[in-house]
Amino acid sequence: MGDEAENYEIAFFGGSFTAIDREYMTELLEAAKPFLSRFGGIRISTRPDCVDGEVLGVLKSYGVTSIELGAQSMDNSVLELNNRGHSALDVINASKLIKANGFSLGLQMMTGLYGSDFEKDIKTAESFIALKPDTVRIYPTVIMKNTELAERFVSGEYTPYTLDESVDLCSRLIVMFERENIKIIRLGLHYSESLVKNSLGNNYHPAFKELCEAKIFYNSFLELTQNKTSKKFDVYINPKSLSKFLGQKKSNLHALQSSGYEINIKFDSSLGKYDIKAIP
Repeated sequence: MGDEAENYEIAFFGGSFTAIDREYMTELLEAAKPFLSRFGGIRISTRPDCVDGEVLGVLKSYGVTSIELGAQSMDNSVLELNNRGHSALDVINASKLIKANGFSLGLQMMTGLYGSDFEKDIKTAESFIALKPDTVRIYPTVIMKNTELAERFVSGEYTPYTLDESVDLCSRLIVMFERENIKIIRLGLHYSESLVKNSLGNNYHPAFKELCEAKIFYNSFLELTQNKTSKKFDVYINPKSLSKFLGQKKSNLHALQSSGYEINIKFDSSLGKYDIKAIP
Protein backbone atom coordinates (compact mmCIF):
# COMPACT_ATOMS: atom_id res chain seq x y z
CA MET A 1 0.00 0.00 0.00
CA GLY A 2 3.01 2.29 0.49
CA ASP A 3 2.17 5.99 0.81
CA GLU A 4 -1.54 5.24 0.43
CA ALA A 5 -1.72 3.25 3.69
CA GLU A 6 -3.14 6.28 5.51
CA ASN A 7 -6.25 5.91 3.34
CA TYR A 8 -6.83 2.41 4.70
CA GLU A 9 -7.95 1.12 8.08
CA ILE A 10 -7.08 -1.84 10.22
CA ALA A 11 -10.35 -3.78 10.56
CA PHE A 12 -11.66 -6.39 12.96
CA PHE A 13 -14.74 -7.92 11.31
CA GLY A 14 -16.55 -11.24 11.08
CA GLY A 15 -17.92 -11.19 14.62
CA SER A 16 -18.98 -8.99 17.51
CA PHE A 17 -15.70 -7.44 18.57
CA THR A 18 -16.83 -6.00 21.90
CA ALA A 19 -18.63 -9.24 22.82
CA ILE A 20 -15.54 -11.45 22.71
CA ASP A 21 -13.41 -12.15 25.78
CA ARG A 22 -12.08 -8.77 26.97
CA GLU A 23 -8.50 -10.00 27.34
CA TYR A 24 -8.51 -11.38 23.80
CA MET A 25 -10.04 -8.14 22.49
CA THR A 26 -7.28 -6.03 24.03
CA GLU A 27 -4.63 -8.48 22.80
CA LEU A 28 -5.86 -7.90 19.25
CA LEU A 29 -5.81 -4.15 19.73
CA GLU A 30 -2.32 -4.33 21.22
CA ALA A 31 -1.18 -6.28 18.16
CA ALA A 32 -2.47 -3.49 15.93
CA LYS A 33 -0.78 -0.72 17.93
CA PRO A 34 2.63 -0.78 16.20
CA PHE A 35 0.96 -0.22 12.83
CA LEU A 36 -1.42 2.60 13.76
CA SER A 37 0.88 5.37 12.54
CA ARG A 38 0.77 3.88 9.04
CA PHE A 39 -3.03 3.65 8.78
CA GLY A 40 -6.03 5.93 9.05
CA GLY A 41 -7.37 4.18 12.15
CA ILE A 42 -9.09 0.99 13.32
CA ARG A 43 -12.60 -0.09 12.28
CA ILE A 44 -14.56 -2.72 14.20
CA SER A 45 -18.01 -4.29 13.94
CA THR A 46 -20.11 -5.39 16.88
CA ARG A 47 -23.59 -6.00 18.27
CA PRO A 48 -25.80 -3.06 19.22
CA ASP A 49 -26.35 -4.53 22.70
CA CYS A 50 -22.61 -4.83 23.38
CA VAL A 51 -21.79 -1.14 23.47
CA ASP A 52 -21.46 1.00 26.60
CA GLY A 53 -19.39 3.92 27.81
CA GLU A 54 -16.75 1.72 29.42
CA VAL A 55 -15.97 -0.37 26.35
CA LEU A 56 -15.97 2.73 24.14
CA GLY A 57 -13.33 4.22 26.42
CA VAL A 58 -11.18 1.13 25.94
CA LEU A 59 -11.61 1.23 22.17
CA LYS A 60 -10.72 4.91 21.98
CA SER A 61 -7.56 4.38 24.05
CA TYR A 62 -6.36 1.88 21.43
CA GLY A 63 -7.03 4.11 18.44
CA VAL A 64 -10.35 2.71 17.22
CA THR A 65 -11.98 5.33 15.00
CA SER A 66 -14.99 3.61 13.38
CA ILE A 67 -17.64 1.33 14.85
CA GLU A 68 -20.21 -0.53 12.76
CA LEU A 69 -23.32 -2.02 14.32
CA GLY A 70 -24.94 -5.17 12.99
CA ALA A 71 -28.42 -3.71 13.32
CA GLN A 72 -29.93 -5.69 10.38
CA SER A 73 -33.48 -4.42 10.98
CA MET A 74 -35.23 -1.74 12.99
CA ASP A 75 -38.43 -3.76 13.26
CA ASN A 76 -38.61 -5.53 16.61
CA SER A 77 -40.82 -8.34 15.33
CA VAL A 78 -38.29 -9.11 12.57
CA LEU A 79 -35.39 -9.02 15.03
CA GLU A 80 -37.23 -11.41 17.34
CA LEU A 81 -38.21 -13.83 14.55
CA ASN A 82 -34.59 -14.01 13.43
CA ASN A 83 -33.24 -14.49 16.96
CA ARG A 84 -31.07 -11.38 16.78
CA GLY A 85 -31.07 -10.93 20.56
CA HIS A 86 -31.26 -7.14 20.48
CA SER A 87 -33.96 -4.53 19.92
CA ALA A 88 -34.32 -1.45 17.75
CA LEU A 89 -33.89 0.63 20.91
CA ASP A 90 -30.49 -1.01 21.46
CA VAL A 91 -29.46 0.21 18.00
CA ILE A 92 -30.67 3.74 18.74
CA ASN A 93 -28.94 3.93 22.13
CA ALA A 94 -25.67 2.44 20.87
CA SER A 95 -25.62 4.73 17.83
CA LYS A 96 -26.08 7.84 19.93
CA LEU A 97 -23.39 6.74 22.38
CA ILE A 98 -20.93 5.99 19.57
CA LYS A 99 -21.44 9.38 17.94
CA ALA A 100 -21.30 11.21 21.28
CA ASN A 101 -17.89 9.66 21.94
CA GLY A 102 -16.46 10.87 18.65
CA PHE A 103 -16.43 7.62 16.64
CA SER A 104 -17.51 7.29 13.03
CA LEU A 105 -20.78 5.34 13.02
CA GLY A 106 -21.60 2.61 10.52
CA LEU A 107 -24.88 0.68 10.38
CA GLN A 108 -25.45 -2.66 8.67
CA MET A 109 -28.85 -3.84 7.43
CA MET A 110 -30.15 -7.04 5.88
CA THR A 111 -33.04 -6.87 3.45
CA GLY A 112 -35.57 -9.66 3.02
CA LEU A 113 -35.12 -11.27 6.41
CA TYR A 114 -37.67 -13.81 7.63
CA GLY A 115 -40.79 -11.86 8.62
CA SER A 116 -39.76 -8.70 6.80
CA ASP A 117 -41.19 -7.07 3.67
CA PHE A 118 -40.54 -4.03 1.46
CA GLU A 119 -42.32 -1.66 3.83
CA LYS A 120 -40.38 -2.84 6.88
CA ASP A 121 -37.08 -2.68 5.01
CA ILE A 122 -37.81 0.85 3.80
CA LYS A 123 -38.70 1.88 7.35
CA THR A 124 -35.42 0.39 8.57
CA ALA A 125 -33.57 2.59 6.08
CA GLU A 126 -35.57 5.61 7.25
CA SER A 127 -34.67 4.81 10.87
CA PHE A 128 -31.02 4.52 9.90
CA ILE A 129 -31.13 7.91 8.20
CA ALA A 130 -32.62 9.46 11.34
CA LEU A 131 -29.56 8.23 13.28
CA LYS A 132 -27.24 10.01 10.80
CA PRO A 133 -24.58 7.31 10.38
CA ASP A 134 -21.46 8.07 8.36
CA THR A 135 -21.69 4.78 6.46
CA VAL A 136 -24.05 1.88 5.82
CA ARG A 137 -23.72 -1.64 4.47
CA ILE A 138 -26.69 -3.37 2.83
CA TYR A 139 -26.79 -7.15 2.61
CA PRO A 140 -29.70 -8.89 0.86
CA THR A 141 -30.49 -12.08 2.76
CA VAL A 142 -28.93 -15.20 1.23
CA ILE A 143 -30.17 -18.57 2.50
CA MET A 144 -27.36 -20.86 3.59
CA LYS A 145 -27.78 -24.63 3.68
CA ASN A 146 -28.15 -26.43 7.02
CA THR A 147 -29.61 -23.43 8.81
CA GLU A 148 -32.98 -22.75 10.43
CA LEU A 149 -33.75 -20.30 7.65
CA ALA A 150 -33.05 -23.01 5.06
CA GLU A 151 -35.55 -25.28 6.82
CA ARG A 152 -38.17 -22.52 6.70
CA PHE A 153 -37.43 -22.00 3.00
CA VAL A 154 -37.70 -25.72 2.13
CA SER A 155 -40.95 -26.05 4.09
CA GLY A 156 -42.44 -23.01 2.33
CA GLU A 157 -42.68 -21.02 5.55
CA TYR A 158 -40.18 -18.46 4.27
CA THR A 159 -40.28 -16.98 0.78
CA PRO A 160 -37.22 -14.84 -0.02
CA TYR A 161 -37.24 -11.89 -2.38
CA THR A 162 -36.51 -12.78 -5.96
CA LEU A 163 -33.38 -11.24 -7.46
CA ASP A 164 -35.51 -8.69 -9.33
CA GLU A 165 -37.35 -7.76 -6.13
CA SER A 166 -34.06 -7.32 -4.25
CA VAL A 167 -32.68 -5.15 -7.04
CA ASP A 168 -35.84 -3.03 -7.08
CA LEU A 169 -35.75 -2.51 -3.31
CA CYS A 170 -32.03 -1.84 -3.00
CA SER A 171 -32.04 0.61 -5.91
CA ARG A 172 -34.51 2.64 -3.86
CA LEU A 173 -32.32 2.36 -0.76
CA ILE A 174 -29.30 3.66 -2.67
CA VAL A 175 -31.22 6.78 -3.64
CA MET A 176 -32.46 7.29 -0.07
CA PHE A 177 -28.99 7.14 1.46
CA GLU A 178 -27.31 9.09 -1.33
CA ARG A 179 -29.86 11.88 -0.89
CA GLU A 180 -28.75 12.20 2.75
CA ASN A 181 -25.00 11.99 1.90
CA ILE A 182 -24.67 8.70 3.76
CA LYS A 183 -21.99 6.59 2.11
CA ILE A 184 -22.86 3.01 1.16
CA ILE A 185 -19.58 1.14 1.60
CA ARG A 186 -20.96 -2.28 0.69
CA LEU A 187 -24.02 -3.48 -1.21
CA GLY A 188 -24.35 -7.25 -1.56
CA LEU A 189 -22.13 -10.08 -0.41
CA HIS A 190 -18.58 -10.69 -1.60
CA TYR A 191 -18.39 -13.49 -4.15
CA SER A 192 -16.99 -16.82 -3.08
CA GLU A 193 -17.35 -20.33 -4.46
CA SER A 194 -18.37 -21.50 -1.00
CA LEU A 195 -21.19 -18.97 -0.87
CA VAL A 196 -22.58 -20.09 -4.22
CA LYS A 197 -22.13 -23.78 -3.42
CA ASN A 198 -23.75 -23.62 0.00
CA SER A 199 -26.66 -21.27 -0.64
CA LEU A 200 -30.25 -21.94 -1.64
CA GLY A 201 -32.58 -20.00 -3.90
CA ASN A 202 -31.60 -17.78 -6.80
CA ASN A 203 -31.49 -14.30 -5.26
CA TYR A 204 -27.68 -13.98 -5.09
CA HIS A 205 -25.76 -12.20 -7.84
CA PRO A 206 -22.01 -11.43 -7.78
CA ALA A 207 -22.57 -8.02 -9.42
CA PHE A 208 -25.57 -7.06 -7.32
CA LYS A 209 -24.57 -3.42 -6.84
CA GLU A 210 -24.19 -2.91 -10.59
CA LEU A 211 -27.69 -4.31 -11.16
CA CYS A 212 -29.11 -1.88 -8.60
CA GLU A 213 -27.32 1.12 -10.07
CA ALA A 214 -28.56 0.24 -13.55
CA LYS A 215 -32.10 -0.02 -12.15
CA ILE A 216 -31.82 3.52 -10.76
CA PHE A 217 -31.08 4.91 -14.21
CA TYR A 218 -33.73 2.78 -15.92
CA ASN A 219 -36.43 3.92 -13.51
CA SER A 220 -35.29 7.54 -13.64
CA PHE A 221 -35.39 7.60 -17.44
CA LEU A 222 -38.90 6.14 -17.57
CA GLU A 223 -40.11 8.59 -14.93
CA LEU A 224 -38.68 11.55 -16.86
CA THR A 225 -40.17 10.46 -20.19
CA GLN A 226 -43.50 8.88 -19.22
CA ASN A 227 -45.65 11.84 -20.28
CA LYS A 228 -43.70 12.75 -23.41
CA THR A 229 -45.12 12.10 -26.88
CA SER A 230 -41.69 11.72 -28.45
CA LYS A 231 -39.58 8.61 -27.96
CA LYS A 232 -36.40 10.24 -29.23
CA PHE A 233 -34.23 11.81 -26.52
CA ASP A 234 -30.85 13.35 -25.86
CA VAL A 235 -29.86 11.82 -22.54
CA TYR A 236 -27.34 13.68 -20.38
CA ILE A 237 -25.38 11.82 -17.69
CA ASN A 238 -22.09 12.19 -15.86
CA PRO A 239 -19.38 10.55 -18.04
CA LYS A 240 -18.43 8.33 -15.10
CA SER A 241 -21.97 6.94 -15.05
CA LEU A 242 -22.05 5.56 -18.59
CA SER A 243 -21.80 1.89 -17.65
CA LYS A 244 -24.47 2.34 -14.98
CA PHE A 245 -26.85 3.95 -17.47
CA LEU A 246 -26.25 1.30 -20.12
CA GLY A 247 -26.76 -1.52 -17.61
CA GLN A 248 -24.97 -4.85 -17.35
CA LYS A 249 -24.29 -6.11 -20.88
CA LYS A 250 -26.18 -2.98 -22.05
CA SER A 251 -29.41 -4.42 -20.64
CA ASN A 252 -30.96 -0.98 -20.04
CA LEU A 253 -30.17 0.22 -23.53
CA HIS A 254 -31.54 -2.94 -25.16
CA ALA A 255 -34.74 -2.81 -23.07
CA LEU A 256 -35.37 0.84 -23.93
CA GLN A 257 -34.63 0.32 -27.62
CA SER A 258 -37.01 -2.64 -27.72
CA SER A 259 -39.68 -0.30 -26.31
CA GLY A 260 -39.17 2.05 -29.22
CA TYR A 261 -36.87 4.65 -27.64
CA GLU A 262 -34.13 6.33 -29.64
CA ILE A 263 -31.41 7.56 -27.31
CA ASN A 264 -28.48 9.85 -28.00
CA ILE A 265 -26.15 9.80 -24.98
CA LYS A 266 -24.37 13.03 -24.05
CA PHE A 267 -22.17 13.90 -21.10
CA ASP A 268 -22.38 16.61 -18.47
CA SER A 269 -19.70 16.51 -15.76
CA SER A 270 -21.76 18.79 -13.52
CA LEU A 271 -24.35 16.05 -12.99
CA GLY A 272 -24.20 13.78 -9.95
CA LYS A 273 -23.43 10.10 -10.41
CA TYR A 274 -27.11 9.11 -10.41
CA ASP A 275 -28.46 12.24 -12.10
CA ILE A 276 -29.99 12.12 -15.57
CA LYS A 277 -31.60 14.62 -17.95
CA ALA A 278 -33.72 13.55 -20.92
CA ILE A 279 -34.50 16.17 -23.56
CA PRO A 280 -36.76 15.39 -26.57
